[in-house]
Amino acid sequence: MYNIMESEVYEFSAADLPDKICFCPQAEFNGKPDSLFFNDGVRRIDFILVYEDEDKKEFEKRHTFQRHKRRREYFEASLMKMGMELEATKSVVDEKLLFVKVHMPWDVLCTYAEVLHIKVPLQPNDLTSHYSPWRIFSCITKHFQPNEELIGKESDFFTAPFEKERQGYFHIKDKDLFFTPSMRSKMAFYILTRAPYEIRGNVKKFGITKLLNSGVYKAAYPLHDCRFNVKSKEPDCPNERYLLYNEWAHPKSFYKMQPLDLIRKYYGEKIGIYFAWLGFYTTMLALAAVVGLACFIYGYKTQETSTWSKEVCDPEIGGQIVMCPQCDHFCQYWRLNSTCEASKVKEKIPYTTCGRCVRVSIGIGTVLFWIMLILASVVAITVYRLAVFFAFSTSLRTQGLKELEPIKEYVTPQMATSVTASLINFIAIMILNTVYERVAIWITDFELPRTKTDYENSLTLKMFLFQFVNYYSSCFYIAFAKGKAVGYPGKPVYLVGAYRNEECDPGGCMIELTTQLSIIMSGKAIWNNIQEVLLPWVKNLISRHCTRVTSENTIPRWEQDYRLQPVSKLGLFYEYLEMVIQFGFVTLFVASFPLAPVLALVNNLFEIRVDAWKMVTQFRRIVPEKAQDIGAWQPILQGVAILAVATNAMITAFTSDMIPRLVYYWSFSVYPYGSNTDHTMKGYINSSLSVFSTSDFSNKISLTLKMFSYCLLYQVHPVLHDP
Repeated sequence: MYNIMESEVYEFSAADLPDKICFCPQAEFNGKPDSLFFNDGVRRIDFILVYEDEDKKEFEKRHTFQRHKRRREYFEASLMKMGMELEATKSVVDEKLLFVKVHMPWDVLCTYAEVLHIKVPLQPNDLTSHYSPWRIFSCITKHFQPNEELIGKESDFFTAPFEKERQGYFHIKDKDLFFTPSMRSKMAFYILTRAPYEIRGNVKKFGITKLLNSGVYKAAYPLHDCRFNVKSKEPDCPNERYLLYNEWAHPKSFYKMQPLDLIRKYYGEKIGIYFAWLGFYTTMLALAAVVGLACFIYGYKTQETSTWSKEVCDPEIGGQIVMCPQCDHFCQYWRLNSTCEASKVKEKIPYTTCGRCVRVSIGIGTVLFWIMLILASVVAITVYRLAVFFAFSTSLRTQGLKELEPIKEYVTPQMATSVTASLINFIAIMILNTVYERVAIWITDFELPRTKTDYENSLTLKMFLFQFVNYYSSCFYIAFAKGKAVGYPGKPVYLVGAYRNEECDPGGCMIELTTQLSIIMSGKAIWNNIQEVLLPWVKNLISRHCTRVTSENTIPRWEQDYRLQPVSKLGLFYEYLEMVIQFGFVTLFVASFPLAPVLALVNNLFEIRVDAWKMVTQFRRIVPEKAQDIGAWQPILQGVAILAVATNAMITAFTSDMIPRLVYYWSFSVYPYGSNTDHTMKGYINSSLSVFSTSDFSNKISLTLKMFSYCLLYQVHPVLHDP
């Protein structure tokens, strides 16, 4: 369904249906593995169809197979009636497989080039280009450009949509080369998606996609022009796949600029726009990464000289401050200097209307249900945090932890709880993503969008809303809800009547937010790379092992491509979704995690080459598509950017203690509120703590918690007093 919808509705006259079945001619393989032509060496292969011979299948299922055979024969007859030329060749590896080669003659190409408004060269561009001031850096930038001897600069032409009746106006030197292979395969696929394969009464069934889904054909794809690591032996082969691998997808070319013109020419405009956008986004990350890295380095270098850290770590100051227990029965009193390392980390963070309404309503209801399911998982993780925190508070405060001696200073109950909860949350996110992906596709199919653009926009909105809540809900909870309503030791606030509400780490909620972000971002990057690189490579390795042939057999180009992985029906959807979610992590919480742009930049430098590598080496050639922009992702990115301004402002104002510190530094540290003569952070620890009298503990509290006359905590409440 997805592939047969078009973003535009074209007007064209339907081809006459075949009066009688005409069979596709068969030919033996001519022994030329790099050939991109029929056996006559003249007609170029524009598309490949693959099916299994029904006569060689199980006898018990002959009725199903015979129906498949009738549909396939009618479909191929329709193609030939529409002007396409076919030639079938048996597989050299599996005798059951047959490959149907599809060729579009010149007249058919002209007809459908006009139908699809394909832009072609009109005449060479004779306008002089404007001088660019950046040319003075050409001596430096030329080392980062693809090899011009291999990938020459494309000729610049004025272009116009093709018109069959005005062929003389276009720059036609060679009819066989005028339409590029990507244009030819685009037009061939357009015909394949509209050719009928069965007519019953007034019902006409058509389209290669339905035949693929029903098993009539096993695959349909355009050909790569050569192997990715070996040049073709055929004369006049452009070897564009080989060039793309060596100058773009190979790891040795990681520092080079992308050959966007060649990418667009080989894969089409939609793929070219994606990689152009990804390159631009990665370039823009560089500035943010420099600023974030500078902030991190500055915080790391100044952590030992920070007045805040010195007071917390000083045995005579932080070591003498007794903090209140953080739970009712099992937690113990603790000294402020036990959070010495955490305080240093803290310093680093500066179609009928009615029917359609019913279908859409069901879709909206399903999306809302899954969003509520995510929120329920966040509540479950919160309950886990509370339950495990009590266990860690008992064990970590009372045991020596000799086995954790190298990292003992960093292991606090809150930190241990935060790390384990973040890992569990990440696993829950991945599971929910996998399940909801299938649900979202089913809902979108059920809504029956009219065009491909409507389908993509609908699916994009559903998946983004779900993943936005799935990935960011726990981060929003830590940033804006956790530790905000905890009460005080004498009268704590309880969650679901049983668990005392969760407090922030002694170093603040910013540390936990940073932990959450780093685990989710790193885990997501690792998981995506496993899915994008390892799985296709392993599948192709298994396929080559299972279809191993003897050395005397030569595998033709179309059969080599058949053994590659099929392209996803959703195309670039998951690549865009991955980058948009990453953009949210980089922008929404950058005030808490300034290293996020650095991680994103490193990830994207690999992402560009990983996407290029898998597309060039592991997958069949993608059917080219037209595109003008990145579609529905553009307004989504704009919305995330606007929201990021608000979230970072609120993190700075409410989650971090930047404003209290500034107020203390400029006002309360000097006369008339303080005794210091110069502005300083000295004494800020005492000013940020409140005193609680242990006599105000309720009778339900263990008597061991009343062994001190008072204790201190990080909050201000009317019943509490200044130290």
